[in-house]
Amino acid sequence: MNREIINEIKTRMHGFLKKSQMEKLESVLEEILKQQNTAQHGDSKGKKLVELFITAKRIEGCSSRIEEYYLSTLTFFEKNIGCSLLSATTERIREYLVWYQKINNCRNVTLDTIRRILSSFYKWLEEEDYILKSPIKRIHKIKTPKMRKPTFFDEQIEIMRKAAASNSRNIAIIDLLNSSGIRVSELVNLNRTSIDLNSRSCIVFGKGAKQRETYFDVRTKIELEKYLSTRTDDCNALFVNFRKTGKNKSYSRISVNSVEKMIRDIGDMTNIKGAHPHRFRRTMATKVISKGMPIEQVQLLLGHAKINTTLLYANVKQENVKYSYERIVC
Repeated sequence: MNREIINEIKTRMHGFLKKSQMEKLESVLEEILKQQNTAQHGDSKGKKLVELFITAKRIEGCSSRIEEYYLSTLTFFEKNIGCSLLSATTERIREYLVWYQKINNCRNVTLDTIRRILSSFYKWLEEEDYILKSPIKRIHKIKTPKMRKPTFFDEQIEIMRKAAASNSRNIAIIDLLNSSGIRVSELVNLNRTSIDLNSRSCIVFGKGAKQRETYFDVRTKIELEKYLSTRTDDCNALFVNFRKTGKNKSYSRISVNSVEKMIRDIGDMTNIKGAHPHRFRRTMATKVISKGMPIEQVQLLLGHAKINTTLLYANVKQENVKYSYERIVC
């Protein structure tokens, strides 16, 4: 079929091109058609490789949200790389990243996330002997500006608590996020049995299904008791949504999106920009470090595998640095 197409084009171009130009045209056509055939042939195989990779990540304990992000990223890559996944070169992937940033107008931090996903995928292909060497090894980390992400001021937290005061569930969520520093994904997966009100502690399952114990303050305990006293259902989830249909109420575990929307809506209502659940986590990390908690203990509290991640979350106040310097050096 390829040869027929090439011969047809050569016949139509006869008389317009010199012999050397005709030979070059034939060479280019052969190369392009070969690449298209390779991409078409590798389409089903590429999808299968992506599925196997996602399965491997699931076995490693990857969360469903991360799985979906990996899948959408790799599916888009597979459709737009212009060749089979196994034949992608370093140059081709670099060109793809440049193209991706251009069409999506994304920041370097987002682009580097795409690079890391592709790197993880090709590292897996190499380890599973599908390829000899990952083509991403020579594509280094994309530099991103180091911006200090904001934390909540005490006044802002009190303003949001006041705005949520009419809803016992929402104020309990705000207080638990603020005092424990748990992830929103960890919060929505909490069960009633996960909470020990007497010891003011809870068992959460973090990234990689790792279990850890974390803690909350007295105010959170009081708000949790108020909220739980309003519950008349038998749903095991700690935080629920409910829908009223006629005389009945249907309860279901609250979702990450619901919590994010609730915090965002309260932020809009109170004119607090950038209100989202993860900001409470950053605020708690900064607060406990500023008050002298050893960074290793903060790492355990937050459930970080690497201490460098903990340091990224914590904004150590400059006045505390000055105080420690004067106390130790002067």
